Amino acid sequence: MAFLNSWWVYSLMSIIFLYVLTQSVYALLKAKKRAIELGFSKEQINQTISSSMVFSLAPSVAILIGLVALTKIFGSMIAGWRLATLGAVTYELPAAINVINGVFGRQIGDTLTTEMVITAVWVMTLGCLPPLIIIPFFFKKMSLGMKKMREKDQTWNQIMMDALFIGMISAFAGYILAPKTPEGEDPYISVLGLIVFATSAVLIMVLGYLMKKYKWEWLKNYALPVSMIVSMALAIVYAGLGVR
Repeated sequence: MAFLNSWWVYSLMSIIFLYVLTQSVYALLKAKKRAIELGFSKEQINQTISSSMVFSLAPSVAILIGLVALTKIFGSMIAGWRLATLGAVTYELPAAINVINGVFGRQIGDTLTTEMVITAVWVMTLGCLPPLIIIPFFFKKMSLGMKKMREKDQTWNQIMMDALFIGMISAFAGYILAPKTPEGEDPYISVLGLIVFATSAVLIMVLGYLMKKYKWEWLKNYALPVSMIVSMALAIVYAGLGVR
């Protein structure tokens, strides 16, 4: 996969990164100008910018972990491009792994062909398209429908939101429960994956309890990266104990 380190890949990704950074700086300057027009002091604006920067560091840890994992598949440039634009770490990595494992029967870390990498990128890209279509054309109508539902019966609104959440969790649970089929070995269900999944769930519940009990609103920005890092560290411990 020498093309992943080609000059044209770096050039193309650099243009995309520059565009994203330019867009971010433009939005920041526009927001700052608008805040001044609304009467906010420069101290308030600078304090808001500084606190936002600090609180964005913790959630970025989760993205960094996903970036490292994706780098093993696509190289640093394409992995960075995916997560710097439309990609979400909760979607990109499972999508890539499903293509490589399910379609081509290979594992992360194996030598991948150009066909495998391009197929995975296409799957990830096509998976990102529905929100770009749904939000501009259907979000307003969907939002009004949700509002009417809340006004009519708050119970059904809560049930539907819970159902959507459970559906999302079920998708990840199915991915974990799916039998693994290493080359030359019998299929098996990863007990290690189940334990790590349960560990991360318990950690999130504990952090949620602390936020609710002690009103630690600041912990919201740290709950996901903390649970991910601790779970990954414990996964190493579990694997060292022979859990597979």
